Amino acid sequence: MTLKRRVTADEHLLDTAHSEEWKQKAAWRVMKIQAEFVEGFDTLEAAELGDAIGVYGSARTNVDGDEYKLGIELGRKLGEAGFSVITGGGPGAMEAANRGAADAGVKSVGLGIELPFEQGINPYVDIQLDFHYFFVRKVMFLKYSCGFCALPGGYGTMDELFESLTLVQTEKVGKFPIALIGTDFWGGLVDWLRDVMVREGKIGPDDVNLLLVTDDLDEAVEHMKSGRK
Repeated sequence: MTLKRRVTADEHLLDTAHSEEWKQKAAWRVMKIQAEFVEGFDTLEAAELGDAIGVYGSARTNVDGDEYKLGIELGRKLGEAGFSVITGGGPGAMEAANRGAADAGVKSVGLGIELPFEQGINPYVDIQLDFHYFFVRKVMFLKYSCGFCALPGGYGTMDELFESLTLVQTEKVGKFPIALIGTDFWGGLVDWLRDVMVREGKIGPDDVNLLLVTDDLDEAVEHMKSGRK
C-alpha cells in the first residue's frame, strides 16, 4: 500500500513561495505556535518528571536487533537510576528506550512530531505530546531533560545532537552531559571532529570532550548523574 504524503505545519510555515494564502494566515500560525508552547509547558510541568534524560535514536531500528535491545536496557538502567525518560515517541530506538523506562516503572514521555508520512506514538509512552513544529518540540526536550543519550540514528538524531552540543558549547545551558552510545557507530564522527574540526581551528580541543562515547551503559548512566539538578 502506498502511503499518502501529508503537507505538514512546518512545511506551510517555511513556504518560500509566500503565497497570498500564507500571508493571510501568518498571524494565526503564530497563535498556533504559541498554543503548542503553552500545551507543552503545562503538560510537562504537571507531569512532575523530576530529573529526566532525553534519548535520541533512529525510528528505523529493527525491533529484532541488538540496537533495540540496547535501547531497552538503556531506558531500564536510566529508570533504575531514578530518571524519567523522554524520547521522540516514535518506533525503533525511541520505542526501545520508552519500553525500558516502562519496565523500570518510571515516567515514559513521548514528544511526537507531525511528519509527511504517518509514524505514530509507540505503546510504551504514558505521557504523550504531539507537535506540529520541530523547534517547539526541541525546546521541550531541552527544558525538561538534564542530559542526553544518543543511540545510533540518522539525520534527526544528528540534528538533535548538534543542537544540544551547540547550546552546551555556547553556555546557553549549564551542566549538561551528552553520551553517544556505540563506539563503532559514533567513533568515526568523533574522530572527524578531532582530526578535522579541531585541527582546522573550527572548535577547541576541549569541545570534543563535551561528548562521552561509550559502549558501557553503566558509564553512560553515571555520566547522566552529573547533570542532576
